[in-house]
Amino acid sequence: MIVRKEIPVGKENLILETGKIAKQADGAVMASYGDTYVLSTACIDDREKPDLGFVPLVVDYRERRSAAGKIPGGFFKREGRPGTTEVLNSRMIDRSVRPQLPKNLNREVQLIGTAFSADPNQEANVVAMNGAFAALALSNIPHEHILGAVRLGYIDDEFIFNPTEEEMEESLLDLVVSGCSEALVMVEGHAREFPEDKLVEGLNQAHECIVRIVGGIREMVETLGKPKLVFPAPEIDEDFRTTVLELLGDKMERAVLDHKDKLERHDAICAVTEEVRDELAEKLEGDEELESKLKLAKNLCREAERGVIRRTIAEKKTRIDGRGLNEVRPISIEAPVLPRTHGSVLFTRGETQALVTVTLGTPSDEQKIEELTGEYWSSFMLHYNFLPYSVGEVRFLRGPGRREIGHGMLAKRALKSVIPAKEDFPYTIRVLSDITESNGSSSMATVCGGSLAMMDAGVPLKAPVAGVAMGLVKDGDDFNVLTDILGDEDHVGDMDFKIAGTSEGVTAVQMDIKLDALPAEVLTKALSQAREARLHILEKMNEVLAAQREELSPFAPRIHTLTIPKDKIRDLIGPGGKVIRAITEETGASIDIEDDGTVLVASPDLETIEAALTRINAIVKDPEPGEIYDGKVTRLMNFGAFVEILPGKEGLVHISELDWGHTDKVEDVCKVGDEMKVMVKEIDSQGRLNLTRKQLLDKPEGYDESKEKSRGDNRRGGSGGGGRRRRR
Repeated sequence: MIVRKEIPVGKENLILETGKIAKQADGAVMASYGDTYVLSTACIDDREKPDLGFVPLVVDYRERRSAAGKIPGGFFKREGRPGTTEVLNSRMIDRSVRPQLPKNLNREVQLIGTAFSADPNQEANVVAMNGAFAALALSNIPHEHILGAVRLGYIDDEFIFNPTEEEMEESLLDLVVSGCSEALVMVEGHAREFPEDKLVEGLNQAHECIVRIVGGIREMVETLGKPKLVFPAPEIDEDFRTTVLELLGDKMERAVLDHKDKLERHDAICAVTEEVRDELAEKLEGDEELESKLKLAKNLCREAERGVIRRTIAEKKTRIDGRGLNEVRPISIEAPVLPRTHGSVLFTRGETQALVTVTLGTPSDEQKIEELTGEYWSSFMLHYNFLPYSVGEVRFLRGPGRREIGHGMLAKRALKSVIPAKEDFPYTIRVLSDITESNGSSSMATVCGGSLAMMDAGVPLKAPVAGVAMGLVKDGDDFNVLTDILGDEDHVGDMDFKIAGTSEGVTAVQMDIKLDALPAEVLTKALSQAREARLHILEKMNEVLAAQREELSPFAPRIHTLTIPKDKIRDLIGPGGKVIRAITEETGASIDIEDDGTVLVASPDLETIEAALTRINAIVKDPEPGEIYDGKVTRLMNFGAFVEILPGKEGLVHISELDWGHTDKVEDVCKVGDEMKVMVKEIDSQGRLNLTRKQLLDKPEGYDESKEKSRGDNRRGGSGGGGRRRRR
């Protein structure tokens, strides 16, 4: 049975269809919006894997190059590892779905989304998300809520849903929002210094649209949905629970609250847990279920730890590190910190630390981005590395994981809107953030460090940017918003809301919510509290570096920009790039030529730039009388020598202009290949160049120019074809 549902969203209909493709999957939906089609499937493994300790969910979104009528590059001509867009879309689906699955799920779940058709004017992200949510809802996989997703833009004082790529170029806002009927569950995106109050308004409108999508999916489920599997929660014997809690006493509370340092607190919690396990093992010696009970005891210790953290916040209005609910951890900033980088900053906030460096490059260093919807070049890059030693762990160093790609993109979006225009700062910028210590919000440390490092490198940012992560602990009807959350508070809390921006407004947000409902006033409070924290952090940043450095690093390239006529581009490049390559090799400068005639000459050495500019100007500038050139003799005639003064441009030095005095043969003065300094004497009506060499030489003493002129006239007459006069 085929079921098809059309849901109006923005200017198009979101179409969800099931029962036609991938019928052996537990749930399968072909989702489309415009000409973008994404097949989403949901499957659950038949095999149980007990005691996993985590929700076994795998999400993979892939794009087929054929979706855009393209053949993959490379030797194998097939799709390889997922690109950045695919990873980010996978993460948004994962972050939305994971909190909805049962915590005691012991069978692996996989969601796969495949883009089979790509509309160049429509992003596939929300299409893939809605397809995944619908496939999950139709399957037998248990989950808490049916979800929906929408992309939100803001143009001409109006919020728009699922805007086109052309519209997004004018939009002040670009958010992807997912949620259920009751509340939002995930927000991801960036903005151009967007006001907080308008952001709340936009999120509320996005939720209204999501409710319509959820309603459409629910109707499909009522028609064709499968009965959900049941995973009963393990029953804990109350006598056993009491025994463990008696062994714990107040030890866990003391371990959590008496140690402000993360590592000390972690060691104390582990010591208490081991102590309880040892006492329990001794008490239950000989019990056949000893191992399973010890594992259960460990889980009860974790519950106790979680309870201590949440109670301390809800009842005492303090944090486990001693801070108030709206207090930012101590901030330490050092800039610069490295001698040879173009810009560097060591940014430390509490026990989270980022070593951020900036490298300035030329336009040839730009990154080529290949998307289904097209290709473009990016002059701003940000790469985030989460090092294992930052949390005291040991693991192999591989390529960047999904978390690193996601955090790096969040930081990049936060900073992108303040990057200067290319015509004002024609550099390629790479920001590299290495997390050297972590206890919450390392992506926001990257934002702060990245902003400072670029200013240290001399990048004229439109405004400095700071970021902070907000948390939430709900206790009954009481909502406690936390500023600058720790890793433990993120783990046991009800919200992770990262907000970055300038003093004027928000530039990037990322929000994950674990609650069934989040009142609008709580969201407003979180944004307001985050703004206060952001202004505090910006103040600390300004104390160290209030504006960009006036001078670039001596190791950074200097770029000089000039504009040449478009018809001169070919002359500057030369056949097969011969001319531009010669200038680069001889001067050592890096030269980039754009289609509009803009030429960028770069080198750390100003003399090198001047040498390259002299060569370029000599080529692109039309010769004028009186200008002097270093030329090369290309051919000889009986009446003079032709000299190339510019690539492909030559003029004639008449035999009478080769030297002072009489020149009998051109070969007496020069031969082909000789270097010759010449001056443009005149340009005739046909544009031909008449050059002179002798005018650049010292005139001999006693030289009689009238005799030379007479001799030249006789010579020209003798060669005129008549010869001498006939006698009569």
